[in-house]
Amino acid sequence: MARRQSESSRARYYLPGMSLRQLLFGRPIPNEQAEEERIGPLTGIPVLGLDALASAAYGPEAALTALLVLGGAGLQYIGLLTSIIVALLLVVQFSYRQTIAAYPDGGGSFSVARANLGVRPALLAAAALALDYVLNVAVAISAGVGALVSAVPSLFPHTLSLCLALLGFLMLVNLRGIRTAGTAFLLPTYLFVGCLGITLLTGTWKALASGGSPVPVVAPPRLPESTATASLWLLMHAFANGCTAMTGIEAVSNGVPIFREPRVRNARRTLAGIVGILVMLLCGVAWMSHAYGIGATPPGQAGYQSVLSQVVAAITGRGVFYYVTLAAIVGVLCLSANTSFADFPRLCRALALDSNLPPAFAHVGRRLVYSTGIIVLSLLAAVLLVLFNGVTDHLIPLFAVGALSAFTLSQLGMVMHWRRMGGHGTRRFQWVNGVGAACTATALVVVATAKFTEGAWLTVVFIPLTYALLRTARYHAERVHTATETHGPIPVKPLAAPVVVVPLRRLDRVTQKGLRLALSISRDVYAVQVRGQPDASEPLEQRWECQVAAPLRAAGLPTPRLDVLVPSYRQLVDPLLGYVRRLAAEHPGRFIAVLVPELVERRWHHYILPSHTATLLKMMLLFRGGPRIVIINTPWYLTERRTRRTWRH
Repeated sequence: MARRQSESSRARYYLPGMSLRQLLFGRPIPNEQAEEERIGPLTGIPVLGLDALASAAYGPEAALTALLVLGGAGLQYIGLLTSIIVALLLVVQFSYRQTIAAYPDGGGSFSVARANLGVRPALLAAAALALDYVLNVAVAISAGVGALVSAVPSLFPHTLSLCLALLGFLMLVNLRGIRTAGTAFLLPTYLFVGCLGITLLTGTWKALASGGSPVPVVAPPRLPESTATASLWLLMHAFANGCTAMTGIEAVSNGVPIFREPRVRNARRTLAGIVGILVMLLCGVAWMSHAYGIGATPPGQAGYQSVLSQVVAAITGRGVFYYVTLAAIVGVLCLSANTSFADFPRLCRALALDSNLPPAFAHVGRRLVYSTGIIVLSLLAAVLLVLFNGVTDHLIPLFAVGALSAFTLSQLGMVMHWRRMGGHGTRRFQWVNGVGAACTATALVVVATAKFTEGAWLTVVFIPLTYALLRTARYHAERVHTATETHGPIPVKPLAAPVVVVPLRRLDRVTQKGLRLALSISRDVYAVQVRGQPDASEPLEQRWECQVAAPLRAAGLPTPRLDVLVPSYRQLVDPLLGYVRRLAAEHPGRFIAVLVPELVERRWHHYILPSHTATLLKMMLLFRGGPRIVIINTPWYLTERRTRRTWRH
């Protein structure tokens, strides 16, 4: 019974704050339950489709904003532009169906380009995707908070705080696991789809019943007079704006491994569901805008109303349903950043497995998610939000550039994949992916040209910079691998026991444990004290003989040598470092083991105020010690017995 209590007490010690951690992140999930954490199409749409679905809220509005200079005449072109974007969406969707089947381990554009085009195009695709994911988080959160602030103006001074709080919430939910994220976002996603679906179906019925000229319940703002003509450049600009509706389509091909078996079929169904819903929303919004005479209003000015707000008000009025629908739109805008949280860590994992990022990005966390990627994405998005004070609307032009770059490289890679596979029937797939590559490349040129002066030029900086960072990480990994690789046998020549150095502050139980371990390793043990430490003012020589030397001699054991260093400038680490390096010079061919006794406190907050001399010493020995210096941690754990208020080890 006493042993069980001791083990329980020790377990409580080794897992401080466990209840708080479980409250925030949930219990660790064993590997045996990995299959239970996988998702199906119904949950896959909220997890991987929020970015794409939310684009229905700002893609058509972005196109209509560009057509605002045409006044009411601009509505004549929204149908044509939407048709082109929808056709492009369907081509990309059909192409990604092939990608999902050919590369079921995920990775999306990076994996396809890596296998078929080589390292450089693959890293270029990864850089474009990474930029797109980070921007999506920052812009989606700021857009959602912006919509909330516009509805509640008193919250405007707290815009940045609300953005960071929402970012923290998304990070926390995703650290709890894929299934938790899917469950949390299930209701907002389908509420958004349901409300807009009901609105568009009602509007369609009214439009058909009235012969194409329905009477709005709430009249939209009157469109301004035309101040320009419909030039090719203007239409290209509107098309480039509308292409923001294509972001997020890549997500499913990148996240195939999170689906339950048969994962290829489930991933394809999810992709079809996302694209089908998005096409329905885009076509519906375009038709209702034309039928009810709804255009964009100048953003950032008095009287601004979003296009969706006008559509819902014109069809259903400003009753309860209107406010529920707007709440659903705001919720989806806020949560649409979750697509990046699902895919960015998996992209980082693929890069890490290919030695383009540190191995930590490929490690699975306690809830079977790639925690490092989630945390890094949150930090990068937080930097953007802080730099732009929570207002990142002018970063939107970079969205489509990154997404279309990845689309194009992915489709080119699939063309090479089918060519390499050969066989009957692959020529048809080559044509499908070739047409997809040509379409997305053309759209990329149009978007980059039309949006260059509005911020797309930043891709010339950020994508090459990210590419260079990935190349540098890969070069470093290759250099480390070359330097450490060996195919020869381990050296078997006689090895002498190491010389052990034990830094001491005073004679206590922490020190005793360190000395005992040192004597079990080697007969050559050096105990070193540096005078001048605040908590070690008592000279060790006065107690050394009776507490250390005499008991060891009586037991027939070697006696450690005690050296006391007296620095001239009240230093601690440098004298110890010099002492260790002198020992290394005096004992060539032997390892110098520096055994660092260290007190381990019971709670994390106990480490806030005390000095971290041991940690600093270990860092200096690692970086400046030399190739024959090794470091051994000797922890002494502070425990408290419930039966009596005494400290024991």
